[in-house]
Amino acid sequence: MPKKVRSKMDKSKAVSVLDVAAYILEKQPKNQPITAWKLQKLVYYCQAWSLVWDEQVLFKEKIIAWANGPVIKELYEQHRGQFTVVKLQNGIVDHLTSNQKDTIDHVVMAYGEKTAQWLSDLTHIEFPWIEAREALSPGERGKIEIKLATMHEYYSSIGVEHQINS
Repeated sequence: MPKKVRSKMDKSKAVSVLDVAAYILEKQPKNQPITAWKLQKLVYYCQAWSLVWDEQVLFKEKIIAWANGPVIKELYEQHRGQFTVVKLQNGIVDHLTSNQKDTIDHVVMAYGEKTAQWLSDLTHIEFPWIEAREALSPGERGKIEIKLATMHEYYSSIGVEHQINS
């Protein structure tokens, strides 16, 4: 995958995680719903790589280190009880800039073909989730936030190509 080149002039404001999720869902092929679990992981990686590539926060909501991996509670509230998600009640794709959409597109190209289980397993071996889970027992939901600074430092030290090919 080619490295993204960014203009430092495009300093976008953070949007809602629901805007990011709505865009991911809009990009899904027709009649191919995405699991709620996978959607959570994809928005997590969108935030991670936006911090690295764009040097800015993509969405403003906190990421919590739940037992099954990173979860954004505001997104969880939208899909609670659903195994697959086709559309969200909220989330406005037009809030995203072309630069933000480009970042999301690159993440979906890199991770979109992976299964929810594969993505969850990946988050479980990465430092940001491990650090946030240190004080929690396995299976405990918890409310500990994954720090953006930790995400930026960790994902800056690896390449997305290396990560998805591991």
